[in-house]
Amino acid sequence: MSQPVDLGNDMTLIDLFDLGMPERTGSYIIHSEELTIVETSASPSVPYLLEGLKDLGVDPKDVKHIIVTHIHLDHAGGAGLFLEHCPNAKVYVHPKGKRHLADPTKLIAGARAVYGDQFDELFDPIVPVPEDRLVAKEDGDTLDIGDRVLTFYDSPGHAKHHFSIYDSLSNGIFTGDTIGVYYPQAEGLNFVLPSTSPNQFDPDAMLNSLKKIENLNVDQIYFGHYGRSRDPKHVYEQIRFWLPRFVEVGEQVFKEKSEASFEEKTVAVTEGLSHIVTTHLVEQNVPSNHKVYKYLNLDLEVCAMGIVDFLTKKQKV
Repeated sequence: MSQPVDLGNDMTLIDLFDLGMPERTGSYIIHSEELTIVETSASPSVPYLLEGLKDLGVDPKDVKHIIVTHIHLDHAGGAGLFLEHCPNAKVYVHPKGKRHLADPTKLIAGARAVYGDQFDELFDPIVPVPEDRLVAKEDGDTLDIGDRVLTFYDSPGHAKHHFSIYDSLSNGIFTGDTIGVYYPQAEGLNFVLPSTSPNQFDPDAMLNSLKKIENLNVDQIYFGHYGRSRDPKHVYEQIRFWLPRFVEVGEQVFKEKSEASFEEKTVAVTEGLSHIVTTHLVEQNVPSNHKVYKYLNLDLEVCAMGIVDFLTKKQKV
């Protein structure tokens, strides 16, 4: 268990140890008049969230708003379980995700298809959120929580059920996975890669969402994975650099292995992504045995699945 991190502007980051790994996912606690939490991670992370709140002297009964950027289980899977500890809170979700939090049957089936036998260990239990405690926020909607106003922006690309939340007090934005994953393990690099996981990855939509966020001229970005960047310009540059290269790796595999199975293509794309990312990091003096690769290897395999899924669908159009 690590100590909550003070981010200034009455905001704290609690490490939720997704997959048992530090600095993998986190919850942002906004200490406003109306206590607000952004992201819950998966259900196995809820004990870390409760312990972090205890360290901060926060009673879950005082939580008023729980916001999930999107409904992927590593961001929202624990929302229902956590809500059981927060009798006075409502859960805020993208309109396209609302029904899936109320009835997570399809979410569970989709995750089982991706994670197989690991599902229970990673995500169980997934507790439905009562419909009367769910609030959908449309593009441009706001939520006044006292000393600041939160504004919700539809931001597809990683998923169609994704919004990003602008915070007026810190001039920052919670971006979930829309403009990538931040790797604090790569110390000093401010290193970000796109998150292209299945099954709604759309590179054009991702770049459009990036542009929408860029136009807000924020000072800081709060990532779902993991932590804060105070150099938004560098984040945008990295996504624009890596995203077409990720897709190019997939296109090359489809060209060379057109008759291969989905699984075989995924293996090949994973290898291709790993090669270009490792080569880049070694050039930046990050050795190939560095701890960051433990995180990258997990993410790049899921990214590869999303790229293969995207290109397979594209072929059928």
